[in-house]
Amino acid sequence: MADGKAKLWGGRFKCGVDPIMEEFNCSLPFDRHMYSEDLDGSVAYARAICGAKLITEAERDELIRGLEEVRKEWAAGTFESKDGDEDIHTANERRLKEIVGPVAGKLHTGRSRNDQVATDMRLWLRKKQAGITRLMGQLLSTFCDVADREMDTLMPGYTHLQRAQPIRLSHWLMSHASALSRDYQRLGEVRDRNNVCPLGSGALAGNPFDVDRDALAENLAFHGRSLNSMDAVSDRDFVVEFLFWASLTMIHLSKWAEDMIIYSSKEFSFVRLSDAYSTGSSLMPQKKNADSLELIRGKCGRVMGQCNGFMITLKGLPSTYNKDMQEDKEPLLDCVKTMEGVLAIAEGVLRTCEFDAARMRSALSLEMLATDVAYYLVRKGMPFRQAHEAAGNVVKISEDKSIELSAIPLEDLKPISDLFAEDFKEVWNYNQSVEQYQAPGGTSRSSVTCQIGSVRQLLAHARTYNKPFWA
Repeated sequence: MADGKAKLWGGRFKCGVDPIMEEFNCSLPFDRHMYSEDLDGSVAYARAICGAKLITEAERDELIRGLEEVRKEWAAGTFESKDGDEDIHTANERRLKEIVGPVAGKLHTGRSRNDQVATDMRLWLRKKQAGITRLMGQLLSTFCDVADREMDTLMPGYTHLQRAQPIRLSHWLMSHASALSRDYQRLGEVRDRNNVCPLGSGALAGNPFDVDRDALAENLAFHGRSLNSMDAVSDRDFVVEFLFWASLTMIHLSKWAEDMIIYSSKEFSFVRLSDAYSTGSSLMPQKKNADSLELIRGKCGRVMGQCNGFMITLKGLPSTYNKDMQEDKEPLLDCVKTMEGVLAIAEGVLRTCEFDAARMRSALSLEMLATDVAYYLVRKGMPFRQAHEAAGNVVKISEDKSIELSAIPLEDLKPISDLFAEDFKEVWNYNQSVEQYQAPGGTSRSSVTCQIGSVRQLLAHARTYNKPFWA
């Protein structure tokens, strides 16, 4: 059995830890990813306890020198973990003691792994959120660029997967960009609430040595300190919020991926995916599969499962820190990695795909202008409900006589309404149809151009951190 007395907490234990329990308890295989943040927190804490006169300036400098040596070993891949390194905090402190000697034992004065791990995770996630924000921005920028380029491309718009009304391809693209813009903004809000420093909260009761927590927060580039020490060591809202953010973002990306999968099928052939983001079949040589998009769609369930699973873990916990909370890291690490990959792949797919404007145009049909028949009558004074019924009667004539809507003689339309006249033939124009939707949000050129401008404006204005309400 592992020697219990060799542990950071081993003083009151009479025997060692069962090897199975040792492995079961160990989090180093995954929290090692936060080695740099753990060292950042320790460097800041060394300065804080020096400021509180708990160590001398010489001891502070020696601790910081040792911590930076540990950092170099991790960065070079030469750090050697040993039996008993049950987490990244233990491993770093053990190695620090080997480098600087007994003074390493002063570093943990007033500090608990409870506030230490919460700090590490917030620092690590903050860095990752910055990278994910950049990836989101690149994806949104590509949506805008492609929408700008494809402004003149018309396509069928669908409801219930049935052809509904003509729209601009750019309008469809910006529908997805609009949802992702909300995700982009939401990520900034999640980032704000994450950017709060719990260090100095101790195990639960706080720090008894008058450590300057505001200076600690500033030293670590947090925009405030936590409000309550008991809450600080147990707060994993920032993990849940990121997992939820990722879940909702993945729902939006999954919807886009589903559309693209359908539109890239032979039945539609609206878009051709680059070979760089497609795969083939081991049996059927003619196949070109949209595996990039299918994986985006599939990983949505993975991310949502991580969010739901961790919330269930938190649901039954009592106050302050409990070991169950060690289960926060693996879903967070995996979710961050998934989102980084998904966003990069989505941007690549969109940037390199080719839309077939002619094929989309050929998929338009005059029946999709049936609503325009009703609008024609409304513009001549007929109430919309009456106009809707009249337009339905026009469609019925087309079906009964097996002729195109535009081929119905005026004398067959007059019994439906005297408002039908020679100018009715102007209804059968797809370009004119999309241009009538001038109201903000619509599919006209001016409206879609405005939508593109709004998203680009969002991206152009870098969002600053907002401080917590108690700061």
